[in-house]
Amino acid sequence: MTRVLHRTWSAVRAALPLVAEGSVLVGGQAVLEGVLMRLPQTYAVAVRDPKGVIRVRRERLPETARGRLGNLPLARGTVILFKSLMLGVSALNWSAEVAMEEEAGGDAVPGGATTAKKASGWMLALTVALSLGAGVLLFFYVPLVLTQLLARSAAFAQTSLGFNLVDGGIRVAFFLAYIVAISLLKDIRRVFAYHGAEHKVVHTWEAREALTVENARAKSTLHPRCGTSFLLFVMAVSILIFSLVPHAWPFWTKALARLVFLPLIAGASYELIRLTGRFPRFFLLRPLIWPGLGLQLLTTREPDDSMLEVSLRALGEARELADAPTGA
Repeated sequence: MTRVLHRTWSAVRAALPLVAEGSVLVGGQAVLEGVLMRLPQTYAVAVRDPKGVIRVRRERLPETARGRLGNLPLARGTVILFKSLMLGVSALNWSAEVAMEEEAGGDAVPGGATTAKKASGWMLALTVALSLGAGVLLFFYVPLVLTQLLARSAAFAQTSLGFNLVDGGIRVAFFLAYIVAISLLKDIRRVFAYHGAEHKVVHTWEAREALTVENARAKSTLHPRCGTSFLLFVMAVSILIFSLVPHAWPFWTKALARLVFLPLIAGASYELIRLTGRFPRFFLLRPLIWPGLGLQLLTTREPDDSMLEVSLRALGEARELADAPTGA
């Protein structure tokens, strides 16, 4: 146990010094047999097809992608989260089409784009809505029902804070159980490895080093701005915000509060992860980063060089498109 804790602590510490301040922020996401890399104005998805060829889809992001609320503190978190989910689902759909092809179809067109079909906007919106609905049901409402039942006999659940600590503990337990369960699937373990490759390449970029497999290989698979860390912030922030609702209120008001407060929770969590990502070395913020980095030990794996190549290709394509004249 001591050896495991030491390795965990070493991995968490190793992830922090590599983040260089002042760099253009790069976001990313692992997909099936590939990686999505996103810059402020462009994104690219690179996927290795069954023949071993790296296929790429890249596009510019609309200048109005965030809308009017996209730059307002707290409000922008919800907007950016929804837009990111839309882009992520689209990238996953495309990667699934490529990864499951028996033959590498779809000839590449100039600029690295492909002729693969894109899911329609309304289908993407429906998929995101259903995913969010399932997540809210599993991680917010089921724990609430269980906590309500426990509160009838548990003395520590007779205050608003105590009630929501129990509720939050159940929520975190569900979340960890979910991650452990999906990590047993072979395909998900490969996605987690691509997740690690994405982080290594982002670290290389932020360290202002040459984007090579050799440099990326030495980097950490953990990163402070990871979506896993964001979800952990959501779990913690929700405990504090839901504590504003008196525990003596009827069940239906608590259930309604779960829905009403979601945008505020998403917004506050986004501001926190943005702050810790911008100043990861600040001693007061480091303790907020460590739990998320520790959780990433479950959601990332050490990638092989072929996975690093895919991740590097995705970032390279996004940069190339960003540097090209508009309309190219």
